[in-house]
Amino acid sequence: MSILFDYVAKMIENAGGLEASKIVSMLEEPNNGFADVALPCFRLAKELKKAPAMIAGELAEKISDPSLKSIEAVNGYINFTFEPAFLACTLLDNVRLDSETIAAANGMRDKTVLIEHTSINPNASPHIGRARNSLIGDSLVRVFRFLGWKTDVHYFVNDVGKQIAMLVYATRDRENIEFSDLLKIYIDINDKLKDYPEIEDEIFALLNRFENGDEATIAAFRRIVDICIKGQTAIFAQLGIFWDKFDYESRYIHEHITDKVLTELKKSPKLFEAEDGRLVLDQHGEEIGIQDPMLVVTRSDKTSLYALRDICYTLDKANSGADRDLLVLGEDQKVYFQQIAAAITLLGSTPPEVVHYSFVLLPEGKMSTRAGNVVLLEDFMREATLKADTALIERRGASDPEKAKIVGFGAIKYSILRCGPEKNVLFDWDTALNFNGDSSVYAQYNYARIQSVLEKADIDYSSPDYSLLVTPEEVALIKEIARFESVVLSVYKHLNPSILCNYVFNLTTKFSQFYTNHKILGIENRDLMAARLALIYKTAIAIKNALYLLGIDTVNQL
Repeated sequence: MSILFDYVAKMIENAGGLEASKIVSMLEEPNNGFADVALPCFRLAKELKKAPAMIAGELAEKISDPSLKSIEAVNGYINFTFEPAFLACTLLDNVRLDSETIAAANGMRDKTVLIEHTSINPNASPHIGRARNSLIGDSLVRVFRFLGWKTDVHYFVNDVGKQIAMLVYATRDRENIEFSDLLKIYIDINDKLKDYPEIEDEIFALLNRFENGDEATIAAFRRIVDICIKGQTAIFAQLGIFWDKFDYESRYIHEHITDKVLTELKKSPKLFEAEDGRLVLDQHGEEIGIQDPMLVVTRSDKTSLYALRDICYTLDKANSGADRDLLVLGEDQKVYFQQIAAAITLLGSTPPEVVHYSFVLLPEGKMSTRAGNVVLLEDFMREATLKADTALIERRGASDPEKAKIVGFGAIKYSILRCGPEKNVLFDWDTALNFNGDSSVYAQYNYARIQSVLEKADIDYSSPDYSLLVTPEEVALIKEIARFESVVLSVYKHLNPSILCNYVFNLTTKFSQFYTNHKILGIENRDLMAARLALIYKTAIAIKNALYLLGIDTVNQL
């Protein structure tokens, strides 16, 4: 709707002497349907030294334009309603739906964004709850690329720590280990530790040898980590999710980067040595959501803890030269991130922008890899494909495994992304695979319906007369198509892919209402037929591109 906003801002500038560039940021699209554009005059009251209602009334009287069906001053607002024919021509002739034109119009070409996402502990196959991180991260990567940004996508491999040492210990006598074995091995060693706690000493001895550079131990750790990372990334590759760089936590130990950063931290009076010898950052006075914020960065022997290695890694990203530095992180790590961010600021760098997300819940509660009560992502993907294929058989009478995969994977992504990151997701198969509701399947179905109509068209619709599109359903669909660019920019601004899901549902709903109420093919007025074909062609582009930004593919038949 930025096209109309620019037009209205110029009208107001011509009528009242106010700058269009200033007015355009005040304009709104009313959600009550009573107008196309509204100007709330409250922010002008101080500057013009008049009541908002008076400003609205005086400006409305001065504005006259043949494109307007009506202009009203109501309670400090000016409501602009355009003639349907003007609306159709202006919006459809000027709407931007592709990456090239939107990126050029918004001046974002050749900027670089570093996005870190996923970073699952390399100790087992990922579960569906952890996959939310990847789905949010991948959607943001797609949005930034669509807007012309160069993306640098990172995965932080936590290859140091007790979990990996436990797997190394548990597999020390096994030559052949498959990725599919790791979850059971991890659960079994956790159970064994409960009965034989003395094993923990051997596990920490392994970790100590690894951190001190013992080559055989490093090789054993790397064997486990490589098996897991290859297995995890192969699963994500099926979902179209990839990374540019894998950053290993152990590098910061073995290249003594932790020592260098610790030297810098020691210059601050905030770092002190506790009675047990551990080095601790006193973070009182920082905006951290705990009563007694202390960040322990070393053990008593001064070897690094994860927090110090994370500070090193975050500094690396901050100093990468990227224009923006983004991190996708679970809400359970919100306070921890505040502590890391405070440490980065203390060291004179800028912490990343963070997107916190909540959990994907099982009916019985939160998932835990250690306890074994998880739904593995690969099992979830398999189940989604089977259920989607069953639905396709019911509709079409034949199995189509490849199409089922597209539909099933899309259902997973949409159902998780449609909830704002701050909200929990409770996955429901009936909703996810509903052909008539707020689902990716509903959008894919309507896209396929459009392709079917366009395929049957026997006239040229490349130069349509959009002024013929004046019915309420046509106008509503046109206005929704025109919102595409502003929706993408809103996702970029708020780092929230659920905005796209809401748009996809609104767009496909308005298309369905138009399709139900109006014939497209076989009408006598061939000019109107061409205009309607062009309208649904642009609808299809908007659906396809919006779904792409969510990581969801379309199909031409469903």
